[in-house]
Amino acid sequence: MSTTTTPPTTLPAREATPYVGSALDRVEGLEKVTGQARYAFEYSPDDLAYAVPVQATVARGKIRTVDVDAAVKLPGVIAAIWHGNAPRLAPPENAELAVLQSREVAYRGQYVAVVVAETLENAREAARLLRVDYQVEEHDVELRADHPEMYRPERVNPAYPADTEQGEPDAALAEAQVVVDEIYSTPAEHNNPMEPHATVAVWDGDGLTLYDSTQGASSVRDTVAPLFGLPPGNVRVVSPHVGGGFGSKGMPLSPVVLAALAAKHAGRPVKLAVTRQQMFAVTGYRTPTIQRVRLGADTEGRLSVIVHDAFEQSSRIREFAEQTATPTRMMYAAPNRRTTHRLVRLDVPTPSWMRAPGETPGMFALESALDELAVACGVDPVELRVRNEPDADPESGLPFSSRNLVACLREGARRFGWAERDPAPGIRRRDGLLVGTGVAASTYPVYRVPSRATARAEWDGTFSVRIAATDIGTGARTVLTQIAADTLRASPERISVEIGDSALPDASVAGGSMGTASWGTAVVRACEALTEELDRRGGEVPEEGLEVSADTAREVGAKRRFAQHAFGAQFAEVGVDPDTGETRVLRLLGVFAAGRIVNPKTARSQFIGGMTMGLSMALFEESVMDREFGDYLNHDFAQYHIAACADVRDVEAVWIEEDDPHLNPMGAKGIGEIGIVGTAAAVANAVYHATGVRVRDLPIRLDRLVR
Repeated sequence: MSTTTTPPTTLPAREATPYVGSALDRVEGLEKVTGQARYAFEYSPDDLAYAVPVQATVARGKIRTVDVDAAVKLPGVIAAIWHGNAPRLAPPENAELAVLQSREVAYRGQYVAVVVAETLENAREAARLLRVDYQVEEHDVELRADHPEMYRPERVNPAYPADTEQGEPDAALAEAQVVVDEIYSTPAEHNNPMEPHATVAVWDGDGLTLYDSTQGASSVRDTVAPLFGLPPGNVRVVSPHVGGGFGSKGMPLSPVVLAALAAKHAGRPVKLAVTRQQMFAVTGYRTPTIQRVRLGADTEGRLSVIVHDAFEQSSRIREFAEQTATPTRMMYAAPNRRTTHRLVRLDVPTPSWMRAPGETPGMFALESALDELAVACGVDPVELRVRNEPDADPESGLPFSSRNLVACLREGARRFGWAERDPAPGIRRRDGLLVGTGVAASTYPVYRVPSRATARAEWDGTFSVRIAATDIGTGARTVLTQIAADTLRASPERISVEIGDSALPDASVAGGSMGTASWGTAVVRACEALTEELDRRGGEVPEEGLEVSADTAREVGAKRRFAQHAFGAQFAEVGVDPDTGETRVLRLLGVFAAGRIVNPKTARSQFIGGMTMGLSMALFEESVMDREFGDYLNHDFAQYHIAACADVRDVEAVWIEEDDPHLNPMGAKGIGEIGIVGTAAAVANAVYHATGVRVRDLPIRLDRLVR
């Protein structure tokens, strides 16, 4: 006996329960923990082949000859591709993407060939046998502040002026009662997400499908399509699950182009995975920096002048200028100020985004210098920052939509027991260790870019929301579900959120702490439009469903009336072995003001993840350049050290309530980046307090403490 279910003609009564702000479990959690979530490399279309790249072994030169004979004779080898036989690409705006298009070698590790074979093992062996002969040229891979080719870029990432100046900083420095004038440096650091970059490329006539590990499916589509002379609609990028990015997957890079090129040449679907070692050459990194910070103040620590000069590097084939000194423009009050950026193009891979680009190295220098000023003036480091709190954005003059840095500093000091701190350095011992505490501020801009979304009501009382957003492990699906649930006044169980596919409405990349703000705005507007349409229909839903869409370009493009930033305070306690110089972070506390927190559970993970990465930056991370060969010596996890469980002993992240109606419909600020900002400075300042040794060059190695 069977029964027939008649679809409802109207939706169930809508709920009033607020879901934004609740600690909702991840909606895809079961898929992840059971292994059902599919990542790029796990897609295996029929007739699949494997691609293995060949990388340049010189830092600068030209390819003379490519000998593929031994490679193509191996069983199972389908093709060996190099500049002489590679499919031609349209000249890209980003020359890094002109893969296998010329004889020129711009850096060691650049792709010079690729082998396609039936199995990964065959492809690897063939790539090993392929021989490339080079005309070697002299190379230059060393960043120096006095490099003769240093120049002023027109803009720094994303579109800030390279230099700014207000007042008379040089005269103010000459007249200041207390002056700090120091050089700080940070090394090259490499993004190392758990999932390496991977692409499966499938051609079907003039159509191309890319299963790609990316932070932005729409961006990959729009970049790859013109390279192959295709309209964007002929390229589909699928990335439902991404195992981390930290910025390295924020823009299309050479591996995805190489995979598409290899598949086109071979006439077969091709799978390409970048090894951990290869990632140190072809997937970006944080530029090393040399920074001179000059602060002038009165004896009570009130700043009269701030000057911050940053020197950094890019590659010969593409300019990327990190916005290192930009946070200095708005952090503290001072009537006289100057910030500058200088860039040198070297024979190195192109730097790119790495979690909180610019703010991370820049705030290490600024917050270290603030600590030095506090010591010179005999003022508590927390109080010094409070005394220099601006009433409005020092650069633009705009009022802040919200600025709760002082509240973060006060709450952090209370929780950390800062009032009990003896300011004298190098005198506290515990269990044989020198113990010290340090503080630094955090900040990150509020970004929002246009996105589109659709919202749909189904006849069975459920809803679906579609947007080409990407979840790189941050919980994007979950928070978008909560945002949609609140707007539709429906339980999360009745809402399906589809993301990770360029066939969905366009969305910004998952990066720059702008994902939730940008995507959430589009989701809210689409759900609002759907609610209005449902109300107009008296709640009736046609059997085929009801769908509406929203585009936030006009809303997001409106001129800002406020300066918008997230703020925070980092507190660190360290223990340093006086004999060996080994440093351990005993406690780490971050207090943040980031608007409305959409999901406390995912937010805590983001804050703690950033803080852990900042701890790692302070103590371990350093990509060491071999000047003779032009390559990074420690290009694997055996030698590129990152924080492990033993290094992260007690990390706590909290936030204060912040109501900011000027941001977006959710009142939320991005939180993916701010956790790392300032952490390294807090650790370095704590090391000074513990030992009396000021470390101005990261990482804080043993030899920098034991002399």
